[in-house]
Amino acid sequence: MTDFRLNIALVIAVVAAVLAACFLGSTPLPPARLAAALIGAGSPGDMTVVWAIRLPRALAALAVGGALGMSGAALQGLLRNPLAEPGVLGVSATAALAATVMLYYGLAGVAGFMLPMAAIGGAMAATALLAIVAARTGSVVTLILVGVGLSSFAAAAMALLLNLAPNPFSLADMVTWMMGSVANRSFADLALSGPFLIAGLTLLLLTRRGLSALTLGEEAAAGIGLDVARQRVLVVAGTGLATGAAVAIAGSVGFIGIVAPHLVRPLTGHDPARSLLPAALLGGCLLVAADIVVRLLPTDAELKLGVVAALIGAPVFVWIAARRRSVQ
Repeated sequence: MTDFRLNIALVIAVVAAVLAACFLGSTPLPPARLAAALIGAGSPGDMTVVWAIRLPRALAALAVGGALGMSGAALQGLLRNPLAEPGVLGVSATAALAATVMLYYGLAGVAGFMLPMAAIGGAMAATALLAIVAARTGSVVTLILVGVGLSSFAAAAMALLLNLAPNPFSLADMVTWMMGSVANRSFADLALSGPFLIAGLTLLLLTRRGLSALTLGEEAAAGIGLDVARQRVLVVAGTGLATGAAVAIAGSVGFIGIVAPHLVRPLTGHDPARSLLPAALLGGCLLVAADIVVRLLPTDAELKLGVVAALIGAPVFVWIAARRRSVQ
């Protein structure tokens, strides 16, 4: 399958998933009412359901899944490690920790940009640390161990903040960020994180040729003219911006960043450059579908999106790790 046909097929899947998210819910909207609401000709009730609740929620899941999918593909190409992704290496957890600190001290309410800036700063700090470790050691095992340690430290620090939560409202906000959710997201939330998300994805797309060159190894890539240090900085900055913006929208959501690149890689010739856009589209489609499952499950309290993503992604992650070991 050519890249064009693959991306067109994924775009169609994304549109279908978003329409399904607008259609399905506690009160399903028939196609005619949904179409009328989407073009602004429906009843006030239908338009409120679509434009104020379901559509922004679906677009939030799409943006978060897309950011995590492309970030995972870029990290795997940069580090030449198929197990690299923001969640496994602690980038998402560090971003969530930074956002949780803002919530704990009540700084998120001071200005709207405080929360996304904190999440982006945490994600960039973690990604920069991982890039330094990767450059100095060159060991996949060391990199994974550092990532697991970083993730564990962030989880422990967030648990500490939960224990010391000053009031039930702060506690509920912090739990939401730790477990991930796109419930009650609005277009205003998307607009706040959107510029950081677009900047991050743009930077990652600019690194496509460099990621292809790095499949030959850093020395060979440098030999054909690639500035490896600049490439590393661009991927780190792009991943930090995209992952931080995703965490600012939905909190910590894992496994999408590792599952999506692995599912599209056989269709793109295992080229990290060609995997960036398909991984983003598939990641967004998967998270929109997971959020539909969250909304339709007949539970007393709505499950968190991060929990459902982990329940689906963790077995896939174990399969990938076991398959890699058998190949080696």
